[in-house]
Amino acid sequence: MSDKNEESTEHTEHKLLLRQLELKDYNEVKEIMDTVYRNIDGAWSRKEFSNLLKKFPEGQICIEDKGKVVAGALSLIVDYAQYGDKHTYEQIVDRGTFKTHDPEGDTLYGIDVFVHPEYRNLRLGRRLYDARKEMCENLNLRGIIAGGRIPGYKDYANKLTPAKYIEMVRNKELSDPVLSFQLSNEFHVRKIMKNYLPDDTDSRAYATLLEWVNVYFEEKEKLIGGKKTIVRIGIVQWQMRAVKSLEDMMQQIEFFVDTVSSYKSDIVVFPEFFNAPLMALTKEDSPSEAIRSMAEYTDEIRERMIHLALSYNINIIAGSMPEYYDNKLYNVSYLCRRDGTYDKQYKLHVTPDESHYWGMRGGHKLKIFDTDIGKIGILICYDVEFPELARMLSDMDMKILFVPFWTDTKNAYLRVRLCSQARAIENECYVAITGSVGNLPKVENMDIQYSQSAVFSPSDFAFPHDAVIAEATPNTEMTLIADLDLNLLKDLNTAGSVRNLKDRRKDLYNLSWVTRKED
Repeated sequence: MSDKNEESTEHTEHKLLLRQLELKDYNEVKEIMDTVYRNIDGAWSRKEFSNLLKKFPEGQICIEDKGKVVAGALSLIVDYAQYGDKHTYEQIVDRGTFKTHDPEGDTLYGIDVFVHPEYRNLRLGRRLYDARKEMCENLNLRGIIAGGRIPGYKDYANKLTPAKYIEMVRNKELSDPVLSFQLSNEFHVRKIMKNYLPDDTDSRAYATLLEWVNVYFEEKEKLIGGKKTIVRIGIVQWQMRAVKSLEDMMQQIEFFVDTVSSYKSDIVVFPEFFNAPLMALTKEDSPSEAIRSMAEYTDEIRERMIHLALSYNINIIAGSMPEYYDNKLYNVSYLCRRDGTYDKQYKLHVTPDESHYWGMRGGHKLKIFDTDIGKIGILICYDVEFPELARMLSDMDMKILFVPFWTDTKNAYLRVRLCSQARAIENECYVAITGSVGNLPKVENMDIQYSQSAVFSPSDFAFPHDAVIAEATPNTEMTLIADLDLNLLKDLNTAGSVRNLKDRRKDLYNLSWVTRKED
C-alpha cells in the first residue's frame, strides 16, 4: 500500500508551489508575459525585472508547476498619498526603475498578474491574489491598489460608455476576463481612469482603479526617531581670520556648531578649506609645502568635529580639508554624523590653480550618503559645474545636495551659484552652497574670498517664486537657517509642471560611471 501511494504522488499531473520569484526565473516569466501581453509591449526586460527584485524581492511571487513558473504577481509598496487617484501606470513603475517603491509606504500596489494560458482553468490567479492579501496583512498596509484592464470593452465600445460597461460587469450582466475576476476577489472599483495604459487598445485606454481594504490594518506611529519630512539645515558663511593655534580655530568651529544646533537644526555645513588659516601656522614659504603641512591637522580636526556632532546632536559637513597620503594630495569633505560615524567625499575635479600651486589630484569615487534626514550628496566647489555628477547622485535618490566652495572673485562665485541653481532644477532637489569671506594676507593662493551662501529649490509653484529659499548677505560672516520640505519634492516628481527626472529620454541616452581598476 505504501509503495502505491508513493508512486501515485510521483506521477500526478501537477505539483504546484507558491514562492518568491528569483532572477533565474526571468526566461520563464518572459515567455508568459510575451504571450499574455503581446498587444501591449510584452514582458519586462531582464534589467527591469532585476530592478524590481532588488527593490522589493518579497513582493514578487510566483506559482511553479514541477519546477517551471506558470503564473506570477508583481507588486510595489507606495506612499499612495503621493499619487492619489489620478496617476498612470508609467508613473507607478517609473519606466522600469521602480524608484517609486517606498518601504515606508502604506499601500501595496499590484503592477502585474499573469497566468500561462494553459493553466487558466486551475484558478491560479485566485491563489496569487490570496497571497497578496496575506502579504498586505503581514506588512500591516492599508490595502491593495491596482489598475485593472477591461479588455472585453472592445466589443461594446460602440454601444456602452465605460461606466455603463463596468456597471453591467459588476451586476454580472456581462463578463470581462479581467474585471470579473478582480471583482470576485473582493476588489471594488474606486474610479475609472483614462490613458492609464495608453497602448491598451482592447480596453480603449480605459482602466479601473481597484482597491482591496485590509480590515486588520492598524495605524502605527513612531514615538521617537520617525522619518523626517521637514529638514532644518544650517549654513555657516565663514570669516577667514588669523588664528594662533588649532585650539583657537576649534573654538570658532564650536561656536557655530553650538549656535546652529540651538535652533534644532539637523545639519550644519562649513565651506571648502575653512581651515585655511592654519596654513599661516606652518611657516612654509611654498604654497605646495604649506598645504601639505596643513594636511597634518586634518585627522585631528575630523575627530574633534565627530565629537562635536555627538555632543550637539547635529550632523556636520566639515567643508573640505586637504588630505595627504602616499605622496598624493587630495581635497576631501567629511560628513560627521551625530550617531558617531563618519564618511567622506573627495573632490573629483581640481581647478588649474589647485593643480598648479599645490599639485592637488582629483578623487575617483562618487558617494551617496545615508543620514537620518534622508539621502544627501556632497560636491566640492568645481565639481558642481559638472552636471553628470549631480545627475548620478539624483539617480541614487539624493534629496539634498551640499556644495562647500571657496571662490576669490564674484565671477568665480557666480559659476558655482548658477550651476548649483541649475542642479536644483534639473534634478528636482534642494541645493545648499556656502563659502568663506574675508582675507588671509599671509597665505598665498588663499588671500581673498568672495561668498554669498544660499539654499536653492526647484522652480515650480510649491517653491519660492525665484527658487531661492534663503541667501546670505554677500561677504559678511553669518549663518543661514532654512527648513526644507521633502514631501514637496515627492509632489514635484509625480505632479510637477515639468518632471525632469521622469521625462528623460533614456531610450536615447544614458549616463554611466567608468570604474577604475583600483576601485
